[in-house]
Amino acid sequence: MDSTNTPINIPDSNAPEHKANLLFSKQLIIKGTIWLCLITIATLAAIFFYTHGYASLKALTQIKLTYILLCLGMLFIDLMLGSWRNHIYIRVMYPRLSHWVSFQANVSNMFMGAVTPAHGGAGPAQMYIYMRNGVSFLNAFTVTLVNYGATLIFMPLAGLAAIMLMDSSYTNGIIPSLLKYGFSFFAVFLLAFLLCFWKPLWIGFLLRRLTALLVSIFPRKKQKLTTWNEKTFANIQQYQQTCSLLLKKHPWLFPLSLLITIVLYLNKYCMQYIILLGLGVHTDLIQVISIQVLIQFMIYFAPSPGGSGFAELSISILFGKIVPSHLVAAFTLLQRSFLLFFPSVIGAVTVLRYLNKQAQEVKSVNVLKIDQ
Repeated sequence: MDSTNTPINIPDSNAPEHKANLLFSKQLIIKGTIWLCLITIATLAAIFFYTHGYASLKALTQIKLTYILLCLGMLFIDLMLGSWRNHIYIRVMYPRLSHWVSFQANVSNMFMGAVTPAHGGAGPAQMYIYMRNGVSFLNAFTVTLVNYGATLIFMPLAGLAAIMLMDSSYTNGIIPSLLKYGFSFFAVFLLAFLLCFWKPLWIGFLLRRLTALLVSIFPRKKQKLTTWNEKTFANIQQYQQTCSLLLKKHPWLFPLSLLITIVLYLNKYCMQYIILLGLGVHTDLIQVISIQVLIQFMIYFAPSPGGSGFAELSISILFGKIVPSHLVAAFTLLQRSFLLFFPSVIGAVTVLRYLNKQAQEVKSVNVLKIDQ
């Protein structure tokens, strides 16, 4: 019997529906979108002003349609790979769940990552979409965490490879400080991931110690803190069982996820090369990929929504070493559009549709309560 058509008997830990509503809200989306737009517009305006903006605008109108279509095709591949990276796990747990749900979860992940600092809303948005389609909180969390782990493993390795392959003159000035910032955050989150993935009970015991400390400081909240600790520890135990079942019955899933992650990011990196060709810039592909690896590595945990400001400046500074100054602004705009803005628009439509549907459901329930 094909294992992909047989559901795994995973402990069901569906959280109440109202818990999903806490993962993100319209206020958070509006605030993050405004900040993303304001910072991005201000930074791009400064780049256009200091790098012959008129020439960049002219260059945008002269790009051949072939390159635009090719970038759109690579964007489609990017979205499909991102969704399949999740779906290889989801289809094992829920064989009847459509790939379309995973596609929506992926674009929602990209949108919320764009409007929250350090991509903080990406995982919760993905979990929200899955939970709205019947996936338990624990299973949605497991899939999100495992794929996040694949990214945490790939990015530092890619960063190290990029440093070795790229021209050393590109990594001077403020770049070493930004690299240290990126490596520090990736090291911390990778350690946390490894503990959650292989030793989740250790975190449970740490939570118990933390709860005991908090109770000693806030004795009046003993009952609330104890209840929270017990529920959290129970979820961690169930999470361990879920991971154990996935790893034992399907040991190829994580390596496959890591492979998809590598192809996913290589596709993103090569897209920059196509954009440069469209602008008439012929340069070394390895250098383009190496620079893009470092940029994404440095801005991944940036404190602004979607890395706005940090990303545009990093692109203009690093790619400014291989791109003519009058094309820097055009390239920066196109790079951010294909990698962030276009997929975020698709994700925004998806998220808002789900939130509106949820609001209608709540309204219907309230009407029924009034009628009764």
